[in-house]
Amino acid sequence: MKNKNLPLVALLAAILFFFWVKKHQRGSKGRITAESATEAYSALRGDNKTVVYSRHARCRMACRLIDETEVKEILETGTVNFSKIESDGRGKTYPVEGTTHEGQHVRTVFAPQDPNITGVTVLDTETDRKWNCCKGKKEGKREERERESRGGKKK
Repeated sequence: MKNKNLPLVALLAAILFFFWVKKHQRGSKGRITAESATEAYSALRGDNKTVVYSRHARCRMACRLIDETEVKEILETGTVNFSKIESDGRGKTYPVEGTTHEGQHVRTVFAPQDPNITGVTVLDTETDRKWNCCKGKKEGKREERERESRGGKKK
């Protein structure tokens, strides 16, 4: 009798687990309402907001050959990706996606903090590359030592 019910119990447990994961996964904040859309766009496109870039964002922009005018272009004309909005103790971050005048498909993540907007990071959504240009000094030194130990030359 127990062996007959085991597959049914396992199936029921799998279904319950699936629904729990779907409910608690990142980006499942519920439906997009007119109020949430208005909130996002007003937070990002308010009057007299200056974009301030984090060190990480500047580094990513340099790696991906994206300049400030392109980031501002995405901010002004792009679309908020509501499924990727995140919120924590520091506030909300809004990913804005669009195409630059040079044809790059870009996602920029912004964090509105009155009176400015902080550019958190910049992604090229079409190019799938490993970007290594933003390494810290420790990582660069470690690679240099490894290269020397293999008989390579210093840069």
